Amino acid sequence: MSARLTFLGGSGTVTGSKFLLEWEGRRVLVDCGLFQGHRDLRERNWQPFPISPRMLDAVVLTHAHLDHSGYLPALVRDGFNGPVFATGGTLDLCGLLLRDSAHLMEEEARFANRRGYSRHHPAEPLYNAKDAERALDQLRAVEWGVETELTPGITATLRPAGHIVGAATVELHVSGRTIVFSGDVGRYGSETMLDPAPVTHADYLLIESTYGNRLHDPSSPLDALTAIVDRTTQRGGTVIIPAFAVGRAQSLLFYFSELKRVGRLGHVPIYLNSPMAIDASELMCAHSGDHRLTGDQCQRACEGVTYIRDAEDSKKLVRDPTPKVVISASGMATGGRILHHLAQSAPDPRNTIILPGYMAAGTRGAALRDGASELRIFGQTVPVRAEVVNLEMMSAHGDRNDLLTWLRNFRQPPKRTFVVHGEPESSEAMSSAIEEELHWATSVPSHGQIVELP
Repeated sequence: MSARLTFLGGSGTVTGSKFLLEWEGRRVLVDCGLFQGHRDLRERNWQPFPISPRMLDAVVLTHAHLDHSGYLPALVRDGFNGPVFATGGTLDLCGLLLRDSAHLMEEEARFANRRGYSRHHPAEPLYNAKDAERALDQLRAVEWGVETELTPGITATLRPAGHIVGAATVELHVSGRTIVFSGDVGRYGSETMLDPAPVTHADYLLIESTYGNRLHDPSSPLDALTAIVDRTTQRGGTVIIPAFAVGRAQSLLFYFSELKRVGRLGHVPIYLNSPMAIDASELMCAHSGDHRLTGDQCQRACEGVTYIRDAEDSKKLVRDPTPKVVISASGMATGGRILHHLAQSAPDPRNTIILPGYMAAGTRGAALRDGASELRIFGQTVPVRAEVVNLEMMSAHGDRNDLLTWLRNFRQPPKRTFVVHGEPESSEAMSSAIEEELHWATSVPSHGQIVELP
């Protein structure tokens, strides 16, 4: 009997990853992510799930980033009561991310109601802290490389994908077929993360394409960061870095600790203004098998920075005019404490805003990357006069060549390869590259598309 695959997210866009596999009345969802970016994408988060969540037997996560896990509390609130399978690292990080996501949604709704800038009256969060806790109660740990039953007749094997702690490629096995979901494939030769593990067989493959149309700059991030910090502090400015609390923030801490170790930063203070990023940094050290850093490197990275947890201390830091480096979340400037820093610092030409990775279309980060002269923050228009530097070389996503290197591990072509998790131009470019260089049959599915897997 055919299995059926429905693309409920992560197709035509780089966010909202959700793939529904159905076979003989069984239903497994791979990833359960939030849509981010343009308003029309974000509004999909508020639409009813295409099937009753009660009909799902299980969910399996590739990793913890919100565009892969952040819809779980809404799914559970609306009736899903089955297990959610993920690696130990992903389970621990989801504990941080989902709680923080719910908190930020509640805070943003309260702030919008207080300031009166929401289109909805009253503004409500997509989900709340209670929903997040219920979702976390349904998480189940899966060991690397161990075939695990998700529901009768469907099993999964998870292999390291690099990218961030706990990130996995998911192999689903159903009725003699192997369906591989790449998740977010990491980079080869990363200074912080392990190389993505090889996968050698798939009957059907879903491959991400975040950077399917680009190659990373091979320049050293250490040199780039040194130059930016030097010129910014010499003109009396502050370096502001929106960073994903999980993954990017830890890489930045490592780079800055290395610069301090060799004396290239002088006495410039480094601040990490994100309670979740602080906790994620400590979790990274606890999951030593998921990355390259030694215990000493982890310790130096955590000790070379001033942590800001308290909200009042965060407000003081925002107002502090002295030259410094501030790392804060969220990574694409869609919410969180980074917005207060941008509102304060963006109008001052002495300051610099570093964009250290991928910025999805429709986010403030993408607007800054594309040269926006102003931003809307907390219902106000904020002029952008600060220097803006795009450092995509620091991304934890593999570029086109990394993705092709990973694909060359397959001993024979899959029957069909679906290119997902990218903006349209990126997915189309990746699809063409696979066909031209590997001679595989590929397609770029559309949102909501249903395919049969014979």
